[in-house]
Amino acid sequence: MSDMGRALASITGDSLGWHDPLGLLLDSRLMHEKYGDHPYQTFRNGMYRSGRDGLLIEIGKHGLGKRDLVAPVNFFSKVTVDEEGRFRFVPGHGKAGDHVDLRMDMDVLVAFSTAPHPLDPAPGYPAKKVGLAAWRSGPAPADDYCRRFRPENARALHNSDMLYLV
Repeated sequence: MSDMGRALASITGDSLGWHDPLGLLLDSRLMHEKYGDHPYQTFRNGMYRSGRDGLLIEIGKHGLGKRDLVAPVNFFSKVTVDEEGRFRFVPGHGKAGDHVDLRMDMDVLVAFSTAPHPLDPAPGYPAKKVGLAAWRSGPAPADDYCRRFRPENARALHNSDMLYLV
C-alpha cells in the first residue's frame, strides 16, 4: 500500500505462500566479503553485483536515487525470526518453476534484482535465472479475492480505483 492508503499491487497467484517481506538487501561490502570480487571488466556477464547496487542502477534510469530505494520484498526467499529476534534464512525454499503473480493496482515503477539474499548460506554466488512476463489484466473486479480478503484491502483498492475509474 502507498502512504495514501492506496493499493499499489496485489499478489493474485503464488506457488510458495511465503516470501521475505523484511527487506534485507545484499550490499557491496557483504557481497565482496562473502563472494569475492568479480568485476564486469574481467568477468563480463559473470560479474557479481549486489542487490542494492542493481536496484540503484535500475531506479537511477528514472531519475531516482538512494533516498527513493525502499525495503524490498525478497520473493522466493524465506526468512523466519527465532525466539531471540534473530533472522533465519531457510535454504532451498524457492524451486525452479515457482511463481508469483502481481497485479499492479496503480501506475508503479518496479525494479528487480536476482542477487543472492544476504542471509543465504550458500558458499558461491548463485547464477539463477528469473523469468518475467507482463500483461494487461484490468482493475480488480468487485468479487476479487484480494478485495474481499480484508476490509483494509477493500478500502485500499477502492482508493486506487478512485484515481483511475472516476
